Amino acid sequence: MRNTAKLTTAVLAAGTLTFGLTACGSDKDSASGSGDYSGPLVVAASPTPHAEILDYIKDNLAKKAGLDLEVKEFTDYITPNTATEDGSVDANYFQNKPYLDDFNKKRGTHIVPVVTVHLEPLGLYSHKVKSVDALKSGATVAVPNDAVNEARALKLLAANGLITLKDGAGSEATPQDIAKNPKNLRFKEVEAAQTARSLDDVDAAVINGNYAISAGIKPAKDALVLESAKNSPYGNFLAVEKGNEKDPRVKKLAKLLTSPEVKKFIEDKYQGSVIPSF
Repeated sequence: MRNTAKLTTAVLAAGTLTFGLTACGSDKDSASGSGDYSGPLVVAASPTPHAEILDYIKDNLAKKAGLDLEVKEFTDYITPNTATEDGSVDANYFQNKPYLDDFNKKRGTHIVPVVTVHLEPLGLYSHKVKSVDALKSGATVAVPNDAVNEARALKLLAANGLITLKDGAGSEATPQDIAKNPKNLRFKEVEAAQTARSLDDVDAAVINGNYAISAGIKPAKDALVLESAKNSPYGNFLAVEKGNEKDPRVKKLAKLLTSPEVKKFIEDKYQGSVIPSF
């Protein structure tokens, strides 16, 4: 049985983080710079594929490496960073660099990447059409509503000729940055975790790889268009609060996350829907 704790934003808002702070207090105090890195390494992760990869390590590789690993699952993109910042967990594994840079800037956090592990290609999906050419004029497309993933979604659509973005539209592009929209697409901005659930209510949706997989979608097979992995800045990595990169437990996990065994696990399990970045 997996030793994980599935925590939703709503539950955390009701006070679960308080428990995390008290229950893990002794370990977290150690992980804040004293140099005493005792106890299990507690890592916050999205359920798929991040927690699955960590659980593979926990069940197959950690003991031999002398690593006591505890995985906590979170279903949102905010709490893993805030929990890492306040010491409720030691590390997290769920995000890419543009997202982290935006998060640190807006929230004043001090999270830093340790090692990049994999890429989850962003994809456009539909329950109503079989190709992008079949999208009708005025079709509604759901996109993630956080700054980085919305821009990433718009760039995917632009790369496939559905829209044209204004010159200079960068990592915070929004629908207001669209210069040309020949199909007069309408955009429904929803939380990233809800994009897959919105498929029955819209004509198409741009969905992050982890949420697509969690919904039973196979990106490599089901996407109308899929983000290219070539030269992508969106690799997902292990991250810690700045200063904790020296934690020997973190170093052990970083080595295991980029091991040949994990690479084979990712390739075999996800069949191109998740791509090793090492």
